[in-house]
Parts: sequence; structure tokens; C-alpha cells
Amino acid sequence: MTSLPLIPVDPDAPGARRASMPPQHLADLDLAGRKALVTGLGEPAFRARQISTHYFGRLVRDPAQMTDLPAASRARLADQLLPRLLNPVRELACDDGATRKALWRLHDGALVESVLMGYPDRVTVCISSQAGCGMACPFCATGQAGLTRNLSTAEIVDQAVYLAGVAASGAVVGSPARLSHVVFMGMGEPLANYNRVVAAIRRLVAPAPEGLGLSQRHITVSTVGLVPAIHRLASEDLSVTLALSLHAPDDELRDELVPVNQRWKVSEVLDAAWAYAARTGRRVSIEYAMIKDVNDQPWRADLLGRLLAGKLAHVNLIPLNPTPGSRWDASPKPVEREFVRRLRDAGVSTTVRDTRGREIDGACGQLAAAEDMGTDPAGNLSA
Repeated sequence: MTSLPLIPVDPDAPGARRASMPPQHLADLDLAGRKALVTGLGEPAFRARQISTHYFGRLVRDPAQMTDLPAASRARLADQLLPRLLNPVRELACDDGATRKALWRLHDGALVESVLMGYPDRVTVCISSQAGCGMACPFCATGQAGLTRNLSTAEIVDQAVYLAGVAASGAVVGSPARLSHVVFMGMGEPLANYNRVVAAIRRLVAPAPEGLGLSQRHITVSTVGLVPAIHRLASEDLSVTLALSLHAPDDELRDELVPVNQRWKVSEVLDAAWAYAARTGRRVSIEYAMIKDVNDQPWRADLLGRLLAGKLAHVNLIPLNPTPGSRWDASPKPVEREFVRRLRDAGVSTTVRDTRGREIDGACGQLAAAEDMGTDPAGNLSA
């Protein structure tokens, strides 16, 4: 077994390298904070509601389209409340346009990704909470890149608002024209950017014009198992789904696949997950990437089944989307089916995640890695 170093989970902690955070944006503030800022600029307080209605209610991010604001005030308000946070680098589509992946360059040059996935009954966006990731999981493209910095609350929210606008435009044929679900499963470890992620969740679920008006039950927060943060999230009075990236049921293998396991072992992580389920009444999603000849053995399926039997949990098996040059590959389908059978025989609810976006570097961090290397999604050198 290779023991990988744990990287500090909080880049804002004392002694950590200070990153360049973006300018303040209205999504960083609640409605009261926006009113205070607007009145401080000499504008009437209702201007905060107007500009918030454009951004969250109408999904308008371009100040030039906010024609109900006086021209003399528009530029000043936009400068203070709507600085540009996400600069598009690439947008790719596949699955007949139902899957769309965006690569953004932030104000300091950092790259992040977000994905829109359209289904007949819903539209889901997968958003990033950090530029890069410090968890060092060796099969993950983002983990291989390391951590650049935490995203601001507004940088997180703006990804969802942008993709909500794409859905509202009718661009995702065969899907509703309204964003309904958000998953924090993009780049980064969400609970390592705890305060800003929780603030972003509150912005996403607050009714317009304060926020986007999504259901708390349609928000999923993924974690590799930061135990203190899981307990803290349970006390937030939020009904979001916790998705635990487990990937191995035994400490020996999980120490390698998810290095934070060297700090909090499988039993501690699962105990925190069950405490979250008990406190919130929400079923925990157990994420398990199926990796050929690594974690897909029948005995590991049986062990996982014993750990989860009778618990408020659902297993989401993920066919690995291999990263270029990686030694990790997806489990063969017969192996995957046997893994599913054994879990279901143990009484554990289990599904296999729909695989999307393989031809557009669907795995988190792949598109950013390709951009840094000067390659296109097929691995060819960019012009």
C-alpha cells in the first residue's frame, strides 16, 4: 500500500498560503447585506431587490440588460454587486446536448469546472467548491492536480445561476426549462470550504430575490469524510443529502484510495454519517467508484453490505471515468453486476450511476487538466 500525504484541508487556516480571492459579489451577501451596501453607495434600498431579482429571479447576469435601473446608477451598482467572476474557457456538449460541461477561468487564473445534466424530469448541475483539491485521492484528476484555493460563496453560486440560465433558455431539449437539483460533486472537497459552501447552500435555497429558490432536499453535498465537518453540517438545520465518497469498506485500501482515511477511519466516518441521517432524517448516499481489480472484489461487496445493512443509506456505484495516463480503470460490467447483486442480497439499496460525458472529459478535473496541458478533450494538442 502507498501512503499518500494528507494536504491541509483548510487553505484559510493560519499559516496556510494566502490565495487571491475575488471581489465581493451580491451572492456573497444576504438581502439585508445587499441593501446595506446599496444605501452606502447613496442609492435607495429597493435597488438591492431590483438587482437581486434580475440575478436570481430572471437569471440575468449582464448589467446592460437591467434596463429598469437608471443608467447613471447601473454601472456603479454593477461594479459593486456584479463583478465578473467566471470567464468561459470552453463549453462542451454531448449526449445530444443533454450534458454540458463548462470550464471557467477565475480572476486569478485558477480553473474550475461545472456540469449541467438534463433528464426528462429534472435538470441537475454539478458545481465546484474549490479550485483543485487537497484530498489527494490518486484515481481522481482533481486530486492529482492539488489544491489552488477555496472558491468564494459567489463563485460557487454563480456556476449554478449560469447553468440555470442555460436550462431556462430551452437549450437542453427534452428536459424541463428550470434547474431543480444541485450537487456539490465538482472540483474540491466541499466540507473543506465549509463556511462558504453552507452560505452558498443558503443562497441556493432562499426564495427569490434573496436566492435561487431551490428545495433543500434537492441539494447534495459530497465529502470524502471530514468527520468534524459532517457533525457540524448536521447541526445547520438543513435538509440536504449527504453523499459520502467511501470507495472502500476496509481501512487498508481506503487509506490508499482516500488518504484522509489515515485521519478518520471507516468506522468513524460511517458513525458520523449515521449521526447525520438520524439528525436530519435524510438517507445518506454512499459513493463507491468501481475500480478494476482494486476495490471490486466480491468479498469487499460482502463487507460493504454488512456495514450498511439496516442503515438509512443508498449505495451509488460509479463506473470509473479513467483519466489519461492513469493506471486506474473501470471495473468490467460482469464484475459490476455481481457487486450490485451482493449488496442487494444484503438488503442494501444500490444503483449504478448513469455514465455521462466520457467524450468531453466528464470526470472532474479532466477538462482543467487538458487546458493546463494544452490538449483538447480527445488528448490532442490545442491549436
